This record gives sequence, C-alpha cells and structure tokens, in this order.
Amino acid sequence: MGSWRRAEAATPPALRTRLGLVAALAALVVLSLGVLYAGDSTPGAWDARIGTATYDVGPSWRHVALALDFLGEPAGSAALVVAAVAGFLLLRRPRAAVLLVVGAALTVGTATLLKSLVGRTIHGDNLSYPSGHTAFATAVALVVALTAAGRSGLGRTAGLSLVLAAAMAAGAAMGWAQVALGAHYPTDVLGGWCTALAVTPATALVVDRLGDRFGDRPADRAVDGPAEAPADRTADTGRRVGH
Repeated sequence: MGSWRRAEAATPPALRTRLGLVAALAALVVLSLGVLYAGDSTPGAWDARIGTATYDVGPSWRHVALALDFLGEPAGSAALVVAAVAGFLLLRRPRAAVLLVVGAALTVGTATLLKSLVGRTIHGDNLSYPSGHTAFATAVALVVALTAAGRSGLGRTAGLSLVLAAAMAAGAAMGWAQVALGAHYPTDVLGGWCTALAVTPATALVVDRLGDRFGDRPADRAVDGPAEAPADRTADTGRRVGH
C-alpha cells in the first residue's frame, strides 16, 4: 500500500491546473460539435474541404491507414494496451498503468455513448460522431506523454507542450486514417480527439486522489508503529534500571 502512495503521480502536479483548463475547453468543443451535427448524415463545409483532399488515397498510403486503423480495433488496441501496461510496470509506474487501462476504457466508452446520443451517421446507419479510434489513440498518447513529462521533471510550459504535441500527433495520425478510409468525417475526428483531452486528464486526477487516499490507510501507519516501539521500550527499561 505504501508503494502505491509513494508511486509517481499519474499527472505531474505542475500540469494539473493547465490540463484542467484544456479538459474543460475540450469538453465544450465536444458538446458544441455534438449539438451542431446531431442527427446529421452529411458532411459539413469543413468536412467537405478536408475530406476531398484526404479521402481515397493511393494503395500504399491505404496500407498505412489500415495499419493505423487496426490499432483502434479490439485486437490491435488490446495488444497496444498490454504492451504499454507491461512497459509501465517494468518502469515501476503503477499509476500510469492503471490510468492507461481505465482512462482508455472511459474515453472509448464516452465516445460510444456520445455516438448514440448525437446520432450522426455516415455511409448509411453507421454512427460516426465522435471517432472512437481517434479518442483511443489520443488517450494512449496522453498517458505516455504524462509519464514522460513526470519522469523528465519538465516545467509547466515544457510539460504541457510535450503532452499536447503527443496528443496532437497521435490524434492527427489516427484521424487521417479514419478520414482516408471513409470511416469518419473530419469533425468526427476532432470530436474524438477532444473527447480524450476531456476524459483522460479527469481520470488521471481521480487515479491520483484515490492512490493517495489508499496509501494513507492505517496499514501504512501500522508499518511505522513497530519501528518506534523498540526504542520506546529501551528508553523505559533504562529509566527503570536507573531508579
């Protein structure tokens, strides 16, 4: 229990306030786009412009898009999570391992719920907003970047820049694949990216608070008790001999 309490925080303390602001802004974007495209089945103006330049790529790039898409499928995402969790545990970062599993699950779960609530479709009845693949990839990148920022001891500006850059790179790569394969509109991708930015930092805060509280339970204090007892008994014995 003590080791859990002393484990490196899932979110570096210096980044918590700024990440909270980012999460709030991202949540606002997700809700705004959801309201704007609720029940829609056609691309918006930006969707049409970006989609025209991205959709129907050549055979070689299509293979790249399919490889990225696989990482968001059940088998690919499971393999990625297992590999990342193993890495975190080898580095003795248990909170990061917990955050990856719980954060990714909550992010994808939130995206799935929003799809049903928003009801935007593509290619018939396929629910599209927000992109779960993009949300998952971004969530994984966020956890990895948060861990790297914590281990490197980066300050607020550098740490936040690293986290946002990693999230943007992962979201852009997976988002491009989804648009190129015709699975999502560009605004679906933006919604998925912002879903991860809203859910993952909030989950990290909960993981840290529960970890700190779990480590402060009496079991930790009980470990300290016996270490002090012999010294107290020795002192008492000395006083009795002196008398």
